[in-house]
Amino acid sequence: MSDLFDIAKFDSYREDNRREVKKAKGGLPNSLWETYSSFANCYGGVIILGVRENQDGAWHTTGLSAKDKEKLLKQLWDTVNNRKKVNINLLKEDDIETYMVNGDLVLVIYVPAAKREEKPVYINDDLFGGTYRRNHEGDYRCTRLQVKTMLRDQGENTMDMEVLDDTLLEELNYETIQGYRNRHRTLKSGHPFERLNDAEYLRSIGAAAVSREDKQLHPTAAGMLMFGEEYNIVRHFPEYFLDYREMLDPLIRWTDRLQSSSGEWSGNLCDFYFRVYNKIIKNVKIPFAMDGGNRIDDTPVHKALREALANCLINADYYGTRGIVIKNEPDKLILENPGYIRTGKAQMLKGGESDPRNKSLMKMFNLINIGERSGSGVPLILNTWEDEGWEKPVIEERFDPDRTILELEFVKKTSEENKRRKQAKKTSEENKRRKTGAHIEKIQEYLGENGASKTKDIAAYIGLSPARTRAILAEMGNIEIIGTNTNREYRLKKPES
Repeated sequence: MSDLFDIAKFDSYREDNRREVKKAKGGLPNSLWETYSSFANCYGGVIILGVRENQDGAWHTTGLSAKDKEKLLKQLWDTVNNRKKVNINLLKEDDIETYMVNGDLVLVIYVPAAKREEKPVYINDDLFGGTYRRNHEGDYRCTRLQVKTMLRDQGENTMDMEVLDDTLLEELNYETIQGYRNRHRTLKSGHPFERLNDAEYLRSIGAAAVSREDKQLHPTAAGMLMFGEEYNIVRHFPEYFLDYREMLDPLIRWTDRLQSSSGEWSGNLCDFYFRVYNKIIKNVKIPFAMDGGNRIDDTPVHKALREALANCLINADYYGTRGIVIKNEPDKLILENPGYIRTGKAQMLKGGESDPRNKSLMKMFNLINIGERSGSGVPLILNTWEDEGWEKPVIEERFDPDRTILELEFVKKTSEENKRRKQAKKTSEENKRRKTGAHIEKIQEYLGENGASKTKDIAAYIGLSPARTRAILAEMGNIEIIGTNTNREYRLKKPES
């Protein structure tokens, strides 16, 4: 994390979601440990002691001396190793650095991001009241739902492996299961699972398991999510909701919408995936490829879209709020799912490390050639968009509530020069609108005091040319014209009684 703090850049730094300053006059501040918890539960960060932030955001040292160093360090190590104060010590000796800035001591603490199995990092021996996260405004206390999510994510067995003891295999949707089996059979003819009956097949793919309670076969959480009926799924996942929104006509709110709660279809993940995938590829404007005179319909873009949609479903936290939302807009596809990124955003972009939130769901999608097991899914999407010359995909991770958003644009990249021109034009137009608004206020003020007036008098008052003044007057809906061209005057319309 050394890129987070460079003493040579001290004067240019400002507080953000990765940097926090503390005065530390008189010892370590209690708020340091809230920040420690926040950074550990997010991406890591750096706490700088002996510094305060002015109202303008600039940093200034607070006058700590070299003799304060040993006292602060002893207090730091004593506290971070006290399990009644901090549940886990993530710091090592080389995570602490000290500097002298303008003759004052500055102590820098690099807090690493906790591993999935180490979260939540909490303070004051209070799991639900002492777990914090970081946003741009500072440290905030996590909700019980967020803490429970971190606890669920600690184990190697993912939540979708849970056996639903109170549910029967007969409660799964037979048609969805047969559709899945037919796809599996077509893609992998002669597969060992092909000859199994439905119950053994579901057990083999992770959709069912033997319960420890009654030693009978029951659906797993993954089986219920993948093949269940919506009204049964929400018994186990009350926040479960799938929503596809097609907004291709600006004059119509939805040109098409598919919701799991409609009652018009099963509402499960398997049916949702194929219905949505078939909808989004219809609007992807890419030329088909040829191989030996034969058309190839399955392009890299199609594969990337399958990966993006599968990732969204596989990595969702189905106990999380707001559900899964897919927005299909003109030249843009947005995929949102509840849950933070388990590997962290940086590792997700890099690839090579797979840590799905729902391992059984991943297995089921993989069996029908959907999704990557190697953690290369997101790099595949990024590379495909790069090859097409499209704008780089945007991945956003939000907290409170936890949410991951992937935005895919089907538009060509604009050069940096074009971007600068567009921004300059946008800024110019915004400035023009602000100035016009100010001029309209002045015109209304003038006419309110002077009544009907000629263009030249109004123009002189607001400091514009008569031509520009007439253009502004033409935009104002509360102005009426009196007289002909030669003696034309303007006045405010009387309010309707």
